[in-house]
This record gives sequence, C-alpha cells and structure tokens, in this order.
Amino acid sequence: MSLSLKNKILYSVILILSSSALLAQTNPYQLVDAPNPPPHLNDGRWGEMIQVRVGPEENVYVYHRCFKVVLGDPLVAPGHSDGLTANCLGRWSGYPPILKFSPDGEFLAGFGTGLVGRPHGFNVDHEGNMWITDVALIADEMGAVVHKLNPTGELVMTLGQPGITGQDERTFNRPASVIVAENGDIFVADGEGPNNRIVKYSSQGDYLFEWGATGSGRGEFSTPHDLAMDSQGRLFIGDRGNSRIQIFEQDGTFVDEWTHFGRPSGIYINKATDTLYATDSTSNANTNPGTSRGIYIGSARTGELQYFIPDPDLDLADQTRISGASGISSSHDDSVVYAADVGPWRLRKYEKH
Repeated sequence: MSLSLKNKILYSVILILSSSALLAQTNPYQLVDAPNPPPHLNDGRWGEMIQVRVGPEENVYVYHRCFKVVLGDPLVAPGHSDGLTANCLGRWSGYPPILKFSPDGEFLAGFGTGLVGRPHGFNVDHEGNMWITDVALIADEMGAVVHKLNPTGELVMTLGQPGITGQDERTFNRPASVIVAENGDIFVADGEGPNNRIVKYSSQGDYLFEWGATGSGRGEFSTPHDLAMDSQGRLFIGDRGNSRIQIFEQDGTFVDEWTHFGRPSGIYINKATDTLYATDSTSNANTNPGTSRGIYIGSARTGELQYFIPDPDLDLADQTRISGASGISSSHDDSVVYAADVGPWRLRKYEKH
C-alpha cells in the first residue's frame, strides 16, 4: 500500500471518529412551526410528502403525494404511511402535487394537478422553473418521466415517454431525481428502478451522454436517490444503496466519495455557503448498522461534518423500514432547515440558534 493511500485512509478514519464525537453533542437547531396547506386543501392537513426545496426568492416548495397516506404496514411505525404506495391517482388526482409558500409560511400557489402519478424527485432551478420526476408506471399514460414547469406552473418540457420504461436516450425506468446546472444542462438520476445511471441532457432536452451501472465501485450506483450541485458546479449524488455520496465533475469524472453523511435519501447544497445537507431515513441495526437516522450537515468543500439533527422517531429505527425525512433544504443563509417526512407525513422546520 502506498504512503499516500495509507494517509488518505488514516484521514478518513480520523474524520469519521471525530465526526461521531461531534454528533453526540452538536445540534443548534430548534423545531418551530412549519407551513401547512390552506384549509381548502385536505382541511389543511399534510399527507405523505417526498421533497422540499427553497427557490431563488426564498419561497418554499413542497412536492407531495397529493395528501394520500397508506397506514397499517407492520414494517413502519404505527400511524406512519408505508412510504411505498401513496400516489396522486384516483380521488387524489384533483390535488396539486406542488405547493408553494412564502418564507413566512403563507400559501401562494399549487401546481401540477393531474400531471403525475407518484411524485418523487423535485428541484427548483436558478430561474424558478420547477423540475419533477414521476415514478408511477401506468402503461402508455403516466410515469417514468421528468417534467419541467415554468414559474407559473405551465408544462414546458418532458423527458422520457409517459408510461414507457427503458434504458436508452429516450426512456427511463423510474427517475429518482433531477437537477439543472447554471448553464441549463439537465442531470437525471435514473435510479429508483433498476437502471442505476446518471443521464445528462442539454438545456433543450437533447441527450448528451450518461454514466453509471449497478455496483459499489467508483461511478457505480445502487439507487442514486437524489442530486445536488455545489458552487463549483460539481455534481453530488446521494447513492443511498451504497450508503455514500459520490461527487463528479459534470463530464462524469469521478472526484470523491463520502461515507460519513449517513445513508442519504435526500441531499441539498446551499451554493451561497457550500453547506451540504444529507438526510438518512433508513439506517438501523440491520441496514447500514452503526449510523443514526437524521439530518447530517457539513461542508461540501471539505467534507467536514458539523451538525446533526436526529430523526424525531430515532427510537423506532430498528422496528421500522423508514422514518424521518426523505427531502431536505435550507434558507439561503442556512438559518432555517426544512425536512419533508415521507412516512410520518409531516413538514418540519428548524431554526438555527
């Protein structure tokens, strides 16, 4: 083994050990009241949600499964939705899957009614466009696509073919996440199904190239579940099945991998500060043992782990398949953190003190 490799391994061990000690004592975040739907939407009650993002004007966007919850699964906590079957179909199709709030929690608008079957990935780009993925599979009708909505909610682009699965330039299986670079290039994590790849498109939706395969090596994936981009334009991939974050240049060149941010269901980077937020909603004694569920907060520049917000249902982790947040975001000054809980069907808001 080379000296440089030994040094890198030693540094990683020290980082993980020091991070573990830090997590035991550092949580400067206080839970406060979060936005709720207006009374005319499901009587002002949330259902299962999947993602939350803060837009360029500090407005808060929640991507949810049209207020539906599915209770009674023995592998989830009592009173929690099952995280697997809630959707925007049937009587739920009349609700907007995107809700937009002002920074102070005032409901502003709803978007995308009737457009998606099962919401999954969501992002808001620097121009205020909303990008959503649909992992429903309704043959020749709905799902397996990425949609772009302009700031007023008008559908202006679709990648993939509705209801048709595949693994080529024109089809996905179940696209887990989508993000847009400053130049407009589009990156799709085609990873909620078996494809385990990252696909890059131009701003006009033209296929450029892809990388990735199923596995645990560099550039391989096991459920690439969410995407983020730092101030340098590097692509961070929440490689959940491998319990790591992989970092790439936009041409697919591997940069690094970090395993000390939990088993990431959701990731987000505040580009103004390069603060990295990763939320782990699935680790327990059997899955990624030794790691606690919760929100990991650190530096996207150095990988240093700074803070940890524990899952409110952490004591149930060994009894349930999923709890806590699958979606994560922050205000532009990092003073507020938002967490979108799938199973517990709630939106959490934290203020930093």
